[in-house]
Amino acid sequence: MAGALDGVRVLDLSRVFSGPWAAQMLADFGADVIKVERPGRGDDVRHQGYAMPGQDGLPGSETSSFVAMNRGKRSLTIDIARPEGQSVIRRLAREADILIENFKAGDLRRYGLDFESLAAINPRLVYCSITGFGQDGPYSHLPGYDPLFQSMSGLMSVTGVPDGEPGAGPIKVGYSVSDLTAGFYAVCAILAALRHRDQVSGRGQHIDLALLDAQIAAMSHIGMNYLASGKLPPRTGTGSPITAPFRAFACRDGHLMVAVGNDSQFRSFCMALGMPELADDPRFSTNPRRAAAQAELSALLEPAMQRRTAAEWNTVLQQAKVPCGPIYTLDQVFEDPQVRHRQVLARMPHPRLGEMPYIRNPVHFSGTPIGAGLPPPMLGEHTVAILKELGLSPEEIARLQAEGVL
Repeated sequence: MAGALDGVRVLDLSRVFSGPWAAQMLADFGADVIKVERPGRGDDVRHQGYAMPGQDGLPGSETSSFVAMNRGKRSLTIDIARPEGQSVIRRLAREADILIENFKAGDLRRYGLDFESLAAINPRLVYCSITGFGQDGPYSHLPGYDPLFQSMSGLMSVTGVPDGEPGAGPIKVGYSVSDLTAGFYAVCAILAALRHRDQVSGRGQHIDLALLDAQIAAMSHIGMNYLASGKLPPRTGTGSPITAPFRAFACRDGHLMVAVGNDSQFRSFCMALGMPELADDPRFSTNPRRAAAQAELSALLEPAMQRRTAAEWNTVLQQAKVPCGPIYTLDQVFEDPQVRHRQVLARMPHPRLGEMPYIRNPVHFSGTPIGAGLPPPMLGEHTVAILKELGLSPEEIARLQAEGVL
């Protein structure tokens, strides 16, 4: 069955995480994504992460980071610093609907592959530029990586152990959150621009997306809490500055996350703990009061939570309809019955790796299901096929290969 974006062609000139993540989502939705890579080395992310086990069980040449970001694509190797390579990219752009790139601001202008140049030959092209700091401003020339945007967006200032507790200080989120957040924003923007092109203007447009901007925007209610109150949000560890009890509790053998979101849930929580009097205590009778008196409340709740194991409390609280959940390690994540039921973990065939595991796209369309699609491509795997589609003769392809353009 055709995907939701069947017939849409994407030219993916991006590297590492944010752009490839966005392009992979478009591929999941059915787009034909051509990944342009450097001859010989390819995307830098091919050299990051853990070696994926091959069919013999031994570490292979494909890396975990690359396969996480690049399924569903075809790989074309082109040296875009060479005029012949630039010519091929222009021919591809002439037939593309979308182009994604994350070069430093202005870099592609040197090669005549910037938005203005390509829009002149394909006015319908939706051209998405993803950079660290945007196309303009005092930092636009600077390179950037995820930890910088976690720190500069304020995210690290609200993440970590609270002041005054052992180990206090800002903490980086455990994955490249700003890269992936920017990728999500990129997909939203691309689809909006595509809809505008097809239903309103008939023309594409340039999308200027900065990782710093995207991560600040993703702070959402935390940012608005500050703007509304003028108060800097504190680090609260696993807790919340505006809701309580909303944190991880130490149990007899580990921790359990409890997320009480309203007064009726708090009453149920107190009943389950055998402490019904807390629900009527004036200090804790409403959520704002509980949030203001978190230290007092936690001191009363912690001894009760330590009387049982995390699994026992999880069962008791779920039966009481109190939101809670275990703090899993990744091996436990993929064994959870809900995760298994939703088939989050799947497998696909790969020419080198055999049946390789992958984490499915979480979207479930009723009319255009997401299939496995193509496996993450080997470097330059589809170069000849794509160039033949462009109309290059075998002789032209052989010449470009001999000259090191491919």
